[in-house]
This record gives sequence, C-alpha cells and structure tokens, in this order.
Amino acid sequence: MVKRGIEKIYLGLIILFLYAPILTLIVFSFNDSKSRAKWGGFTLKWYKNMLNDPLISKSLYYTLAIALLASVIATIIGTLAAIGIHVMRKKTKSLVLNVTYMPVLNPDIVTGISLMLFFVAVGLKLGFTSMLIAHITFNIPYVILNILPKLSSLNKFTYEAALDLGAHPMQAIWKVIIPEIMPNIITGFLLAFTLSLDDFVISYFTTGSGVTNLSITIYTMTRRGIKPEINALSTMLFLSVLILLLIINNRTEKQTKKLGGSNV
Repeated sequence: MVKRGIEKIYLGLIILFLYAPILTLIVFSFNDSKSRAKWGGFTLKWYKNMLNDPLISKSLYYTLAIALLASVIATIIGTLAAIGIHVMRKKTKSLVLNVTYMPVLNPDIVTGISLMLFFVAVGLKLGFTSMLIAHITFNIPYVILNILPKLSSLNKFTYEAALDLGAHPMQAIWKVIIPEIMPNIITGFLLAFTLSLDDFVISYFTTGSGVTNLSITIYTMTRRGIKPEINALSTMLFLSVLILLLIINNRTEKQTKKLGGSNV
C-alpha cells in the first residue's frame, strides 16, 4: 500500500516536471500584463492580437497548407507502399523495413540538412515546394509502420477469394483490402498531420525566403524577445497537437481491442 502510494507520488512529480512549463505558458497567455513576473488580470487580447498579426496569419496558412497536402500525399504513397511491402518475400521485406525505419531513427537535423543539400544539388529553389516534399518524405515511414500491423492481421484468403470471383487485382485491393485497413489509414493520416504541424528542424533547413510555418515563426519571434502573442500562439499549437494525439490514441486503442477480440 505504501509502495503504491510512493509510485503515484513519483509519477505525479514526473508529470508535474514535464508539464509545469507548458501550464505556465498557457496561464500567461491570458495575462493582461506584458510582464511575466506578475499577474495583471485575465484577458484574451493576446489571442486577438495574434489573429490580427499578418506574419502569424501567413505562417498559419503555410502550416496548414503544407501539413494537409503532405499528410494526404504521404498517406496515399505510404498505403500503397505498405501493401507492396506486405506481399514481399521475407528477406526482401526485412531489408525494405530496415530502410523504412531509418528516417524514423535519424535525428531531424540529419534529415533536414540532407534534404537541403539534395534540393540544392538538383537545383530546386527552397520554398513551399521543397518544404512540402520534405514533409512528405519524413511522414511516409510513419504511415507505412502504422498500416503494416493491420495488413499482417488480415486473412490473406479474402483477397484471393476476390480474385477467384473475377475481381481485378486493383479492384480486390480497393474493395477488399482498403476497407479493412481504413481505420489505420485514417490514424496514419492524423499522425502525419500532427508531425507535419509540429515540425521545426526539417522545415527550418528546407524552407526559403517568405515561406515559414508556425514553428519557425515562433523561433524567429523569440530571438527578438518573448512577446505575449508567442504565449498565445504556442498555446494554440500545443492544444491542436494535443487534440490530434488524443484522437490518434483513442483510435489506436479501439483498433487494439478489436484485434484482441478477433484473435479470441
């Protein structure tokens, strides 16, 4: 009993240590005073100023545009790639999976610099297109790794039965396989969108003049001094990512329970 109480206290201290700075940021985003040393009353003016700021509005547009486009394209490519990897022979599949894991394990700064050098080498001007390609590139592995477990749990005879009944291979994939893995495809899309929304390092190295996302804008604003608008902007970004992660975790938990029930 005492041991369990100590474990709960220890867990509580860890959570407090991790989230106390974020809670402080959220609280001060509603502070009427520009000073971070005193509380001047509750206000929403920093959120209003943030929405009226042309730099932040422009950054929000690029953030959402790139995140949405990158997530859709990465989900399509990742889904097709996952299906292709699933039907490979064991040795080839193992090799391709190891290659797929590399971008996930690579430090972001290595991926960012590598992509920047590649874009410069091929003569692609850094800007919207280069950042979009970069986001698609680092999102694809997450989509693949999210869909593969579901493919492994499917009954392979269902696909073969569709072929025996006269379906074309692409028709069998579209009408049999895709509906079965659709929950994982949606989860992969949400995960890709979250990662794209939150990325800074890779975006910083692959962007060009006039194209910035919210993470880069926040970094640029902090170099000039912390403004209350940054607190409001960071709070909005944190809550957006938190909501998406909760949705992803909820969907993953439902899929796990469903798989557990089907195995029984």
